[in-house]
Amino acid sequence: MPREIITLQLGQCGNQIGFEFWKQLCAEHGISPEGIVEEFATEGTDRKDVFFYQADDEHYIPRAVLLDLEPRVIHTILNSPYANLYNPENIYLSEHGGGAGNNWASGFSQGEKIHEDIFDIIDREADGSDSLEGFVLCHSIAGGTGSGLGSYLLERLNDRYPKKLVQTYSVFPNQDEMSDVVVQPYNSLLTLKRLTQNADCVVVLDNTALNRIATDRLHIQNPSFSQINQLVIGQTWGFALRYFAEMQRNFVAPF
Repeated sequence: MPREIITLQLGQCGNQIGFEFWKQLCAEHGISPEGIVEEFATEGTDRKDVFFYQADDEHYIPRAVLLDLEPRVIHTILNSPYANLYNPENIYLSEHGGGAGNNWASGFSQGEKIHEDIFDIIDREADGSDSLEGFVLCHSIAGGTGSGLGSYLLERLNDRYPKKLVQTYSVFPNQDEMSDVVVQPYNSLLTLKRLTQNADCVVVLDNTALNRIATDRLHIQNPSFSQINQLVIGQTWGFALRYFAEMQRNFVAPF
């Protein structure tokens, strides 16, 4: 029984981290950027079907839903070597493409208008699972899409799938630098309320600490977003769920 996990990548930050996550998973499981299993990886006890499913042509496709209110980051992903890895029907971009303007209220209100289209995708992925374990939401709490739309989806997920685990990887803003987004504290506080009410587990990704680790421990001067994201992926995101073990082989067991 695979106990599938559906990954929801939300906003600029969520999709950037999600992109690094799938690159890492493909490398670990011997899956090419086109979704084809390399010859050396055809045998083994790894559970690819937790995060991937096989299409009719034997390609492995991520159980991922890519969501954003503006197209820049998703277009970057679709122009990368991994463009053919994803199911194009699992990508949702807002029609107007204007984003949420770093405003929680804008992201939340847009969620009320577009949630049916988004949940058509999520429900289809859930229905295609044999034994759905839960959802992983990757987002930032400081911007507009990750905070506002993320808050709305958390509430809806809790209502729609009350018995499924919802875990988030929530990127907290950098406290050492002054933000250009003056409403960032409000975005963060409004999102924190929804996280405490609707998420079963919240993994806090502190940008301040991540930058300090990259600089002090890894000796990277002025670390890029990509380097920070790789640091995140190397330490988190349910890696133990993909390999056989006698105990705690699922998301719910630790809880």
